[in-house]
Amino acid sequence: MDREQLLKKRVVVIGGGWSDEREISLESATECQAALEEAGFATVDLLDLAARDFIARLMGGGYDVAFVALHGRYGEDGSVQGLLDILHIPYTFSGVAASAAAAEKQIAKAVFKEAGIPVPEGVDVPAGVELSEKYVDSLVERLGLPLFVKPAANGSSFGVTRVTERAQLNEAIAQAGAAGGRVLVESCVEGTEITVPVLGNEDAHALPIVEIVTGAEFYDLKVKYEPSSMHHVIPARLEAGVYARAQELAVRAHRALGCRGCSRSDFIVRADGTPVILETNTIPGMTAQSLLPDSARHGGIEFPELCTRFVEYALEGGTR
Repeated sequence: MDREQLLKKRVVVIGGGWSDEREISLESATECQAALEEAGFATVDLLDLAARDFIARLMGGGYDVAFVALHGRYGEDGSVQGLLDILHIPYTFSGVAASAAAAEKQIAKAVFKEAGIPVPEGVDVPAGVELSEKYVDSLVERLGLPLFVKPAANGSSFGVTRVTERAQLNEAIAQAGAAGGRVLVESCVEGTEITVPVLGNEDAHALPIVEIVTGAEFYDLKVKYEPSSMHHVIPARLEAGVYARAQELAVRAHRALGCRGCSRSDFIVRADGTPVILETNTIPGMTAQSLLPDSARHGGIEFPELCTRFVEYALEGGTR
């Protein structure tokens, strides 16, 4: 399909929803809508997933493709993807299975391990459980301190606690499990924090690696939404072989999960040069300060062109 035909496609950008990341999603959706309009698309509408008339407007809009700018539950976990499949509307980014697997961190870890990608040691426990003193002792002995406790199916650092004392563990589990679901308790991997964006479908390839410099205990909500220039070093300051290895592992994670369009995998690079994967995001943030657009710009892809490529990837894949 040539560019002139592409720009005639009717695009609906879907944002908002009900997750903890609703406001961030609306920011992403608004900026993506503006970028697609700047790229020359004639019709770009924005719909809020949480609107009462969402389904009616989606079905009545005659849309050729949906640009999914949702984060968290119902948007990044395969839910809206299933709806779009039923309606036979092609959409950006990953399908139901890849979205669901990536959103459930304990499932993603199993996929990564099977693919030979190093992961942090840890366990998952049911939400609402209170660990016995004996079990807490065994966890601390096995995993050491500090520990990270996080929801198994949430994003953007919501509910994440860095546990430095054993007495904090049960409270951290309660906080991470407040919305239900399972909770991950993982060893703290020390090293250089990086994120590796990947673009494409069958031709998936890595973009420049972003090194994240925070000065905080971890890349938390406050840091994530401060200006990117404060925290992003592009390209990451890694030895050439380690840099290439991290890019290769990110593409491997993308393919192992079955991602499409794009993904963004977060790693900690240990002192010995081993990249350890933390998670893969199937719909990374798309605001001005977000990691993937920042990396793409350094790779020579401006934001309107990046969003246009996402639409091309979606139409290349059709419904799935």
